[in-house]
Amino acid sequence: MQRHFNRKFDRTAAVLGALCFFLSALEFMIPRPLPFIRIGLANFPILLALEILPLPGILTVVFLKILGQGLIQGTLFSYTFLLSAAGSLCSAGIMILLNRLGEKRISLIGVSAAGALTSNIIQLFLAQLLLVGRAMYLIAPPFLAAGLVSSIILGALAETFCRKSLWISRHKGFFHEKA
Repeated sequence: MQRHFNRKFDRTAAVLGALCFFLSALEFMIPRPLPFIRIGLANFPILLALEILPLPGILTVVFLKILGQGLIQGTLFSYTFLLSAAGSLCSAGIMILLNRLGEKRISLIGVSAAGALTSNIIQLFLAQLLLVGRAMYLIAPPFLAAGLVSSIILGALAETFCRKSLWISRHKGFFHEKA
């Protein structure tokens, strides 16, 4: 039985990680109004992971997202990767905390918005510290606004998907009764 659990756990984390890769590639093809603004599509699988996987699985999906974005965007060994990875890790920490401690008082919309704002603030702080200094304040408003709007939409999509998806309900029941 434990072997079946581990295999299903590994498969689910791999599927969500592959979805991160796919959404990262899709997002890379979408024209950006400004070079530093992204929609954050690859966060969708992380929102799903929050609902169905235990902590090790969520972290696996987060690391696959970070690696996938670095590979797809060609930034794996650059300062851009460092900013993205730091933002993703801090964002994941906040989203996990809110999802677990909120006891479902905070919807995926709120979790997504908090994660995006955390990621954006961390990235702005590091960019100011390491790259451009105080000039970062010029891009902060559109960066934060775009992140907030896209995260609310993404959170609403994830919330709707989790409510209506038979796949999610099967996985949620499986992992939560075993954990």
